[in-house]
Amino acid sequence: MSAISTPRTSPVSAPRTYRVKSFGCQMNVYDGQRMEELLAHQGIAPAPEGEQADLVVLNTCHIREKAAEKVYSDIGRIIKDARREDGTQPLIAVAGCVAQAEGEEIMARAPAVTMVVGPQAYHRLPEMIARAVDGERVTDTDMPADAKFAALPKRRSVGPTAFLTVQEGCDKFCTYCVVPYTRGAEISRPYADLIAEAHRLVEAGAKEITLLGQNVNAWGGENGKGQKVGLDGLIRDLAAIDGLARIRYTTSHPNDMSDGLIAAHGEVDKLMPFLHLPVQSGSNAILKAMNRSHTAESYLRLLERVREVRPDIALSGDFIVGFPGESEEHFAETIALIDAVGYAQAFSFKYSPRPGTPAATMDDQIPGEVMDDRLQRLQAALNRDQHAFNQASLGRTCDVLIERKGKLPGQWLGKSPWLQSVHFQGDYGVGDILRAELVQAGPNSLTGRVIAQNA
Repeated sequence: MSAISTPRTSPVSAPRTYRVKSFGCQMNVYDGQRMEELLAHQGIAPAPEGEQADLVVLNTCHIREKAAEKVYSDIGRIIKDARREDGTQPLIAVAGCVAQAEGEEIMARAPAVTMVVGPQAYHRLPEMIARAVDGERVTDTDMPADAKFAALPKRRSVGPTAFLTVQEGCDKFCTYCVVPYTRGAEISRPYADLIAEAHRLVEAGAKEITLLGQNVNAWGGENGKGQKVGLDGLIRDLAAIDGLARIRYTTSHPNDMSDGLIAAHGEVDKLMPFLHLPVQSGSNAILKAMNRSHTAESYLRLLERVREVRPDIALSGDFIVGFPGESEEHFAETIALIDAVGYAQAFSFKYSPRPGTPAATMDDQIPGEVMDDRLQRLQAALNRDQHAFNQASLGRTCDVLIERKGKLPGQWLGKSPWLQSVHFQGDYGVGDILRAELVQAGPNSLTGRVIAQNA
């Protein structure tokens, strides 16, 4: 750990309450949850809703434009909202990918920040807090991922769904992306650690586990028999855990969709019929400029192979519009790919230049108004197909895992195998698995009619 060479602040009292605010991807959501567990393990309690916290952790994402400026805006808001009668301020920690990329600048620009911690170092938060209480301003952006997981506390209580990080980092170096610089090289957590943690998650209440990674399907390791296995082998062994009803994984890269993983979608009942496989563009010229290793044609062939083994699979993807050099013809090729696939859901973004990435200095940057127009047209096509997928689901009978209460009295919200939100009225509870018929479909959710409880 290294301390930034800045003036020491006045010592403060040890924090008794915390609030973690996470932005961005599911990896960040997972990291935020683990930081909360780490702080709770130190005897620091979550701040009650509406009350000031003694420690605020901003768990940041660096993918979108102006991410760092939003951090400074949040810091200013925290300072304004947390003024106390004795003049003290809460401890503020900036974590995550913005911290990793711009830690020294954050310390220089925001004197109120006492800690900056990268995504591979947050397991050292307790030590950093102790130093901050003594008046130091501390930054830690080391990247030993395995050390992080070994140091985190064991999870004792989780909801019906839980994340399990199996892989971190990225070696793909897409020209628009900062992840290789903020998360580091691809690493796979050891097989035995993952099996053990999955067992603990199920014992703690999880019925569904989502395997996480920047390129989750790049995971590889040795199983308990000393055999080399990929993600499909891990999934098959996780499926043998009693009490685990569902398995999902995200986010995948087309380059790492192995034959074994495709086969697992047709052979492992607990692997849900849902695949998030980002393509980013339907134009081969733009894909090449992005340094994506696939073409539109190879991507579509992959999806065909998955559909052959699991015809009912729901497909999801990511799209970027307005990448440098994207013409109207290139954009039309993306719309054609969307039309060919029929996504059940997808995420779409305007290209935003990230400092330090090759795309940020490319010629022919696309005007904002052109990106706005293309994004609206792309989202209209995606929304059309999502609604069509939901409509085509009517009459299906499936299991729905209840995740939380709905907004209305007596309403419950759960997920179908195809990751659709399904709501019910009735006397149920979080964690129930309901056998239901899907009877009504909207653009973003469905209504279920319960046939049997705890299926």
